[in-house]
Amino acid sequence: MSITAEKKQQLIEEYRINDTDTGSPEVQVAILTSRITTLTEHFKGHKKDNHSRRGLLKMVSTRRSLLDYVKQSDEARYEKLIKRLGLRR
Repeated sequence: MSITAEKKQQLIEEYRINDTDTGSPEVQVAILTSRITTLTEHFKGHKKDNHSRRGLLKMVSTRRSLLDYVKQSDEARYEKLIKRLGLRR
């Protein structure tokens, strides 16, 4: 249900802003998107897993809050991020 350390490191490398960046909103949104995708696949086979579904809803809410923050601070960064992640507006 979780992502591997290698996958997480790959996402950090891909979405970071500078060499020491590991916690910018872009990185956090990319990691959350990966986890959400993994959980969504999990629910295709485990329809009654309501405990994990609650965690999924929390992750979606956190991602939405981070995206709202990025949009409020810099709309060009927001547009670029949702385009790279393949999220709709």
